[in-house]
Amino acid sequence: MDKKALSESDICDKFIRPAMVKAGWNGMDQIFREYPLRAGRVVVRGKQSYRDQGSVLKADFALFYKANIPLAVVEAKDNKQAVGAGMAQALNYADLLNVPFSFTSNGDGFVFRDATLASGVLEQNLTLDEFPSPQELWSRYCSWKGWSADESRVVGFDYAPHKSPRYYQLNAVNRAVEAIAAGQDRVLLVMATGTGKTYTAFQIIWRLWKSGAKKRILFLADRNILIDQTMVNDFRPFKGAMAKLSPNAKGVERVDAQGQLSIEDVDLAVNKTTKRVDKSYEIYLSLYQAVTGTEEQRNIYKQFSPDFFDLIVVDECHRGSASEDSAWRDILTYFKGATQIGLTATPKETKDVSNTDYFGEPVYTYSLKQGIEDGYLAPYKVIRVDLDKDTFGWRPTAGMTDKHGHAIEDRIYTGADMNRKLVLEQRDVTVAAKITEYLKGTDRYAKTIVFCEDIDHAARMRQALANANADICATQPRYVVQITGDNQEGKLELDNFIDPEKPYPVIATTSKLMSTGVDAQTCKLIVLDQGIKSMTLFKQIIGRGTRLREDLGKTWFTILDFKRATELFADKDFDGEPVQVYEPGADAPVAPPEPAPGDAPAGAGDPLAGMDALKPLGPFAGTPSDGPKKYVLGSNVTVVVARERVQYLDANGKLITESLRDYTRINLRKRYDSLDQFLQAWDQADRKAAMLQELEGQGVLLEALADEVGKDLDPFDLLLHVAYDQPRLTRRERARRVQKRNVFTQYGPVARKVMDALLDKYADEGITTVESNDVFKLQPFTELGTPTELVRSFGGRPQYLSALQNLARELYAMQPST
Repeated sequence: MDKKALSESDICDKFIRPAMVKAGWNGMDQIFREYPLRAGRVVVRGKQSYRDQGSVLKADFALFYKANIPLAVVEAKDNKQAVGAGMAQALNYADLLNVPFSFTSNGDGFVFRDATLASGVLEQNLTLDEFPSPQELWSRYCSWKGWSADESRVVGFDYAPHKSPRYYQLNAVNRAVEAIAAGQDRVLLVMATGTGKTYTAFQIIWRLWKSGAKKRILFLADRNILIDQTMVNDFRPFKGAMAKLSPNAKGVERVDAQGQLSIEDVDLAVNKTTKRVDKSYEIYLSLYQAVTGTEEQRNIYKQFSPDFFDLIVVDECHRGSASEDSAWRDILTYFKGATQIGLTATPKETKDVSNTDYFGEPVYTYSLKQGIEDGYLAPYKVIRVDLDKDTFGWRPTAGMTDKHGHAIEDRIYTGADMNRKLVLEQRDVTVAAKITEYLKGTDRYAKTIVFCEDIDHAARMRQALANANADICATQPRYVVQITGDNQEGKLELDNFIDPEKPYPVIATTSKLMSTGVDAQTCKLIVLDQGIKSMTLFKQIIGRGTRLREDLGKTWFTILDFKRATELFADKDFDGEPVQVYEPGADAPVAPPEPAPGDAPAGAGDPLAGMDALKPLGPFAGTPSDGPKKYVLGSNVTVVVARERVQYLDANGKLITESLRDYTRINLRKRYDSLDQFLQAWDQADRKAAMLQELEGQGVLLEALADEVGKDLDPFDLLLHVAYDQPRLTRRERARRVQKRNVFTQYGPVARKVMDALLDKYADEGITTVESNDVFKLQPFTELGTPTELVRSFGGRPQYLSALQNLARELYAMQPST
């Protein structure tokens, strides 16, 4: 057998896997071929998206001691390469999986890297027969961690056979379980919204519970929907041992396809009559307000002795437990002997409030930026719309009263006042019109959440949106609904809104109810008409759109920002930049023309600051209780879009502050000093589309440039004109120049027709279509013959490719051929 003639896959099958099996590794449960790590970032181009295959990561082999407890990675190469050639890749994969053992092989043997230094040697060469056994690596691993027999038993306990976790979920679960097994009694996990915190919590609880390390467990959340979703979804395997802990609890409310309310049966721990707690369950789930509110409610958790629970898990812990006088801290302090885990997407760190002060530094962090880069979270665009009264301010005329007869204080009202102290009803109409315009230009039935300043604003916005979409709402009243804490009918629609299978509601107006914990998997549009200064709330709101559902066409989402809240992207603590920021003017389309990002001034008010954020300020401080909380003005004050400004993010996620033309010129000239260098590179590129894709990857924003300079221009002409001051030629002009020169006379009659059709196709669609392998499947080529027949008309595929290159040379010739 000539080993050097074998492919990498053959080397894996014939040499590497047999060596591992011979060493005692089980091929079914411990050896995983092509183990997925990163799914590949979703790239957005205009209204289209695709996965960047270059960012997909799979380990050739991942070795597990038992299910979901990884130990090592193995990187394979073909036999033409050295045995250790794959070590750099192996180390990258080992870092992602958080394992100390890395192997690389070309089929002759292995290079083994042992970061535990168990043998005193970091890297050594092994023969195929010397591959270590699972027990040997597990023993080294446990010694390296310093675990006792009890600790290694807990850490090594099986995951629930629920679904396969992603690499970062593995890391989060294993880090938390390891910390608790080692005696740590306060644990913090930071995981971006949409990355599966609840599933991670389930696996942690499962392993600690099934191993006997923790026998009685309390799971706390701050929204009833979180408890309900958790009980019937991720925590379902606990059914029988799990109960809902609330004095007024009932089953999980659901709305069926006919709009009828139904109750899914779940075990309830509190007797509705006696209010006594059934303490026979092992896992309790509770809304924290349900056990800390009234004296009756506080009595619920005090029916348990302080040492009853072994483990308490606090979901979304940034919302309460970070503050020393919060209700959650009452519970955590009462059960202070229990191990306590905090889960959050947004750890709260201020001079007054701190998660890490209570829980300690996170044992694991998985950020929004990482999730987008790995391809597990949806990227997003930002459209910023500045309204004239928000941007430039509005001042009442002398003696002006509002529609209720209240005299309006004479001062300038700005964006910070809108819907807090000043209600301009025409502003609602303008905002609703822009939302509707965007949906009409993209997808009229894209699930949309509109975040409003307060409940009153959410009610007005629902009405404005219903009027703006009267053509649908006349027959489908649930197209737009208000989902706020005071609106019982709207709250019943929440399940329908988050259900991917339910078409209605499409648009939900809310204030705070949907800002966290709502798993809206198919939400494609988030509208910000709420002043936001809090990074915590901002990230939570962004999280409503970060779920990926490729099977349902949800691969990215859009933020439509009317309050310049997205200035928070410029905050040093923000870790997930948008792919585009677009700021349309009054007459510009609200849907952005292509990808790019930016920056802006903050809105006002912090909804997380509790009731203080709602106290009347300025002219209303000290206003009698029967006085106006807000001035309301109707159609006598118009509101329009104020200005247009487009900003972009470069390939490194940094804001482009200069003009797009200047940025392109600087960027291209860094790579090609002169026009001649660029022309030489273009001429030598076998496929122009590949060179264009490479330039886009380096930050040349061709779609954005086309919108600014001319969509009918070839990318070649765009770049020549912007970077090297060359005159512009449209695609049609380039095609006509070639036709006039009659340069295809050397080809036969069918081949000439093909070349003429390729020129027409270039004029209409550009060089990328012409170079496509599927071009002969399009009209008019299908009328000329089959793809095989058309290629044969040139004499064969090499001759056809040569003709294509000739066509490109003629198209892009700087001067007509003589």
